[in-house]
Amino acid sequence: MSGPRSSIVKRSVLLSGHRTSVSIEGPFWDALKVIAQARGMSLNGLVTSIDAARQGENLSSAIRLAVLAHYRAMAPVAPPTESAGAPAQGAAG
Repeated sequence: MSGPRSSIVKRSVLLSGHRTSVSIEGPFWDALKVIAQARGMSLNGLVTSIDAARQGENLSSAIRLAVLAHYRAMAPVAPPTESAGAPAQGAAG
């Protein structure tokens, strides 16, 4: 079963005085704009900060991970789930 598809959207951003193209899904661009606005930053400013903090991944992946981290930080903390291979507590072993 597949979920709704999002088209990749290519946009040009300015990083350290140089234009570069970034290709990510539309909903990630939308979320990035919301995050930038909430932080009082321009979109280019936010992308520049993500670019400076990335650790080896390409810029598109770094942007997706930054958006994910932002929304994870906002989510309520859920109790940890059991590991796939670990027996449930109280299970006979």
